[in-house]
Amino acid sequence: MPYEKGSGPSVVIALGGNALGNTPQEQLELVKATAKNIVDMVGEGINVVVSHGNGPQVGMINNAFAYAFAHDGKTPEMPFPEAGAMSQGYIGYQLSQAILNDLRERGIMRSTANVITQTVVNPKDPAFQNPTKPVGGFLTEEEAAAKASETGWTYKEDAGRGWRQVVASPKPVRIVEFDAVKDLMDDGYVVVSTGGGGVPVFETPEGYVGVPAVIDKDRSSAKLAADFGADMLVILTAVEKVCVNFGKPDQAQIDTMTVAEAEEFIAQGQFAPGSMLPKVEACIEYVRAYPEGKALITSLECAAAGIEGKTGTVITA
Repeated sequence: MPYEKGSGPSVVIALGGNALGNTPQEQLELVKATAKNIVDMVGEGINVVVSHGNGPQVGMINNAFAYAFAHDGKTPEMPFPEAGAMSQGYIGYQLSQAILNDLRERGIMRSTANVITQTVVNPKDPAFQNPTKPVGGFLTEEEAAAKASETGWTYKEDAGRGWRQVVASPKPVRIVEFDAVKDLMDDGYVVVSTGGGGVPVFETPEGYVGVPAVIDKDRSSAKLAADFGADMLVILTAVEKVCVNFGKPDQAQIDTMTVAEAEEFIAQGQFAPGSMLPKVEACIEYVRAYPEGKALITSLECAAAGIEGKTGTVITA
């Protein structure tokens, strides 16, 4: 049954995979706190789509299958797209359940929906020419060479710890289940979707085909928010505000940035490539594609206040 949509803004919230713990049991406890913050927003009339990372979780799934195969020689290897879908399923299950339980506890008559999401990527994306994202377990150089010969996959040495499969990180082109996510949100559901950036797929004359790759979840969230015309994209991280001169005596918090100002900070090398840089770049992509919207980077605890304009770093066109 359709539920009553909130009277407030529409918001896409991107949760980091590292914020969800390293085991299903640890994650189950952490998502309860996450759910409370999300339901706080729903209680204020905000309409929420939640996306999430899956780096630690999909790595755990790959490692488990690789370990089992190494010990019994029989367990089938799990293809990378399927491992991504598995992570979407169990993370989405726990998030949806925790949000639903909190809604019921507060007497809020809304419900949740978890949509396993595919994301179309371009086979000609330059990222496929230089795979860099390590996934799965560690191998010896000999094992990696044999695997590469057998499968055609790319393996690289990882910081002296062994050899690992590396996959591309292409840009998202289109969210396949976009219409379903939009319809559910318009009907008042709190939707969990685009987990881990979505399962990467090629669109071929024969249909969709999964591809071993990792899409940056903040970029996919930005794409979803822009296509949806969401009033705000909220990217959650470990800090309340973005900083310049991070870790230095003259460190300073940023309240607001335009795209031009953000690009100037990027040119100065202000944002670390592995942490804040992709978040700022995703915000730029969102407000460029949907100039009416605002992007917010803040912590989970400050998200509700940030949406009200009380804290966080806001990026506008």
